[in-house]
This record gives sequence, structure tokens and C-alpha cells, in this order.
Amino acid sequence: MTIDPETLEALRSAAGDARLDSSTEALTAASHDTWPLSTKLAKLHEHPWPAELVIRLNRFDELPELLRTASRHQIPVTVRACGSSVTGQPLPTRGGVVLDVSTVPPTFALDERNLTVTASASMPGGELEDALANAGYTLGHSPQSLYRSSVGGWVATLASGQFSSMYGGIEDLVTGYTVVLATGETVTVKASPRAAMGPDLRRVFLGSEGTLGVITSVTLKVFPTTVTTRFAAYRLATVEDGIEILREQAALGLRPLLLRLYDATEAAHAAPGETQPVLFVGTRGPETVADAELRVLDGLITGRAGVPLGAAPVERWMGRRFDFSTVENLLDEPGGYAETIEVAHTWSGIGDLYHALTTALAPLADEVLGHFSHVYPQGTSLYVILLGRAPDDTEAVRRLRAIWETAMQICLEQGAELSHHHGGGMARSAYARRSLGSAHVVLQRLKSALDPAGILNPGKLGL
Repeated sequence: MTIDPETLEALRSAAGDARLDSSTEALTAASHDTWPLSTKLAKLHEHPWPAELVIRLNRFDELPELLRTASRHQIPVTVRACGSSVTGQPLPTRGGVVLDVSTVPPTFALDERNLTVTASASMPGGELEDALANAGYTLGHSPQSLYRSSVGGWVATLASGQFSSMYGGIEDLVTGYTVVLATGETVTVKASPRAAMGPDLRRVFLGSEGTLGVITSVTLKVFPTTVTTRFAAYRLATVEDGIEILREQAALGLRPLLLRLYDATEAAHAAPGETQPVLFVGTRGPETVADAELRVLDGLITGRAGVPLGAAPVERWMGRRFDFSTVENLLDEPGGYAETIEVAHTWSGIGDLYHALTTALAPLADEVLGHFSHVYPQGTSLYVILLGRAPDDTEAVRRLRAIWETAMQICLEQGAELSHHHGGGMARSAYARRSLGSAHVVLQRLKSALDPAGILNPGKLGL
């Protein structure tokens, strides 16, 4: 235990109207997230990263004094919002306080003139997107977890969405935000629309996973929805053909709304009845622009013998793109397990990485599915989904751990990025120093400067 009675009283005094909860139910819930390994451990009644106290905020202005007090008493503080992390980011590896910000009432303000929206970090993403849609706008940010994740969580984990090929990742959509440091200072960083006064300080906290500060509000770009959207699907001969199509369109400077290349195994799930790789594409903009971009894509795809399948497969996917049921239902079964691992590599390396990962992981699952869904001029992401059934949950846990060890070792050997958009969390922390290499010293020094007591989300990012 790190929280003695005197420290508990100091935290209670600093927390103001916030609610302190040390019930078994609250601590158990705060000690797990939706990382499949954590889910399986919970079913085995194993809690390797137990919280000692849950503090539920009512207002973000309660935060500065609370963090100052935690720093003074050297109490670990791990921030949690919706708890939808699939890599263990909100797990309290050193005990202490789990700070639940999901209880702060969500607020937002739309600026139609400047095409931005400022929202409280506690606001659920789907709630914000729906409110904007009613006003004729979209965030352009659409992760599968849209309705299960928070605005602050997107920034803290360097999230990306299904339409990133057009709108970019969260780093391209954030214009500014407010963060409270471990020492209690409240800091606002911004660039509207761009600024050249020193380093871009917004980048300091993007993807920091709550290790450097606690984000309280975020300003994001918004986009009008009064545009045309087109979809099309194609059957391809090989994954390699698809990778080349993705690379060629990026080299041309296209910015399609949607690019999703499925290998033959996942194509059977994404487009039932298909037995070869499938490519989904979408374009968006004024009608003439959307149609012209789709014609260019069609030329590239059919030029590599792609067979048009029409828009229906993509439209079906659009209707279920927030559906987690395949993974969740399998995890609910005794012995059932599933995992999603997203990595990234250059065009020179992505093909070899795909074959190395799918081959090495095949003995560890009944099905290994792969798709490529975030595309850049220099390379693309690879998303691997594993589905399996073991004799019992103990064996499922062993296989999940083996999956992560195998995948991370292959990525390190091949010089790939260990994460594209799920972040590090517990799943990748052990590999963070090797992944970041000599740059890890910069992260360490930022941590020492901004969180001298080392209280914020310890045990993540190799810190």
C-alpha cells in the first residue's frame, strides 16, 4: 500500500467535491481495461495491476490541487476515461490512485467561422460526432472505438481513425488543448492556424499516455458534411498488388476518404463470399472532385487486374464498422481469445513484415487476419487480428502473451513501428526503449522535468 491514512486524508481534502471510492467493486473495475489479456485475467480473478483508490472528478478545476498533493506524497496517479484501451494504458501498474475523468460532465463549443470545436476531454467521441452531425459537420476522426472513447483519450494515445487517409490522424486534427501538469500548473498549447514561435509544443503531450500531464480540454478541426461521398470495392489477385496500388495512389498525392486492403483470410469476413484479397476505397468532396478521384483510383486498380465489386461491400462495412462483437463474443467464451495488433512500416518493408507476422503468428491462433488501412506517402499500417479457442482461460492467457512477444520481436527485427494507433500501454512498454532507440532519452528528460515526482501513469512507454 502506498496510501496511508494521513495521505488519504490529504487526498480527500485536495479532491474537493470529487468522490473517493475504495470499494472492491470499484477497485476491480479500475484495475482492468479492454486489452484482451486484461479481460482474460479478470475472468480468472487475477488482478496483477490493482488500484488502491478511485477518485471520480466532477470538475477539472479540482485537478491542480489534487495533482500537487499526489506529487507531494508521491502517490501514483493513473488517468482513466472510458477505459476502452486495448493495450493496458489505464492500468495502475504501481497502485495508487486511478483518476476517473469520465464523470466530468461533457461540454463543447462549435466555432463555425473558424471550423473548430472545443470539447472537454471527458466527452465521449461518438456523442461529440453526433452533435456535430446535427449541425452539419464532422470531426473527420472515426476510430472503431468512436462510441467508446473520449476526446482526451484520442490525444493522449495519438489515435487515428478509419478515414485518416483523407483527414489525417489526431495530430493533424488538433489545433490546441489544455493540460494540467503533475506539479499543478495549467498549460494551454495551441497553433491557430499555424505558429512558428519556438517548437510546436502541442507535440509534447500527443501520445504521452498520461505520463506527462492530464488533458482537460481539446480544440479540434471540423469539416462540413455537405459533400459527396463515393464508395467502391475490388477483388485483387494478390496482397502485393494491393500494396502497390496503395503506394501508387499515395505517390500521386491522392487523399481518398477510405482505403482498406484485406488479405484473402480477412476478405472472407469483410466481403462474405470472397476468397481473394479485396480493396475498399472511398472518396469525398464536391461531386466533381469525388468522382474524378474515384476514376483515378479505378484506373490504378483495374490496371492491375482488379475486378470491380460495386459499392455494396463497402456500404455494408460502413453499417457495422463500430462492431466489436466478433472479438468480444470470443473473449466471453471459456478459453476463447482474440487480439488486434496494429503496426506500421515503409513501402520497402511492409510486404516482408506482413508475411513474417502472419507466418509466425499462425501457430498461436486458429485464424490470423490482416488488413492495411492507414496510408502515407512513405508507407502504411498493418492491422493483424487473431482469433482462437484454447482449452481454458489459463492457456488463452499464455497464448496472448506469446502473441505479443512474437509480434514485437518480429517488428523490432524488421525495423517496423511497434504501434500505429493503439499506443504502447502495458502491451508494448517493455519494448519501448528498443523501439525509440536513442530518442528515449528525450522522453526520459521530459518526464523528469514535467513530472519530477514520477507520479503520472508510471510503467508506460518504458518509463
